Amino acid sequence: MTPLDSKTADNEPGSSDTTAAGFQYLHVERVRGAAKVVLDRPPLNVLNIDMLRELTAAMDLLAADADVAVVAITGAGRAFCAGVDVADHTEDRVHDMIESFHEALLRVRSAEMPTVAMVNGAALGGGMELALACDITVARAGAKLGQPEILLGVLAPFASAVLPGMVGRARALDLCLTGRTVLAEEAAHMGFVQQVWPKDEFPGAAEEYLRSISELSGPVLRLAKRAVDEGANASLADALPAVERIYLDELMSLEDAREGLTAFLEKRPPVWKGR
Repeated sequence: MTPLDSKTADNEPGSSDTTAAGFQYLHVERVRGAAKVVLDRPPLNVLNIDMLRELTAAMDLLAADADVAVVAITGAGRAFCAGVDVADHTEDRVHDMIESFHEALLRVRSAEMPTVAMVNGAALGGGMELALACDITVARAGAKLGQPEILLGVLAPFASAVLPGMVGRARALDLCLTGRTVLAEEAAHMGFVQQVWPKDEFPGAAEEYLRSISELSGPVLRLAKRAVDEGANASLADALPAVERIYLDELMSLEDAREGLTAFLEKRPPVWKGR
């Protein structure tokens, strides 16, 4: 993938220029149906209030683009994100920080399209919480993840809210009460990382994983995510009828659903129309 700018955007099929927003601390890359938000605040991509507002704006731009099938979030350089700037935790700034932080995370969490955290290095504090906000997390072997807030005398609100449902109460307490870091391999065992690849294989494997999703039908991916969320957030008795409605009333009205089934019967690759 190449960063979007006025030179490349017009020449890349399926790309659009999102640099018009004037981002200072991140950039957006596009290839066909995949968009990648790259955190870029050297050396460790520590989030500050302005950067968080940029992340919210980037997610809003991508959410409005029907051609975006999947969004990945990753970090430039050697880290994914080492947290939220401690300077923004002071009494005069903490309210703005929490509001901006949670607004950005909720934009990621509630996006209609699937979101993937590509953890290329340390994901600590708010960085791990950003990964937790994504639907799927893939990581480089040996990458460190953790919630060290307790060591500074504070806590991790977003992780406190979502980790118990992902890994169970005891494991969530283990991470949040000790502040210890874990390697990506242990995080996968605990259940909040879904794929781990060796360091030298990670860039290519993560891109291939993203490509395998982006080549599918964007509208169907969005409905599939909604269907899984129905199952995650309700009892079977409530979830199954809701998923049936998604399937019969929305999915089967899509041209892509008919195309996928027809292509299978005709023993040919499907040609997705995105509608």
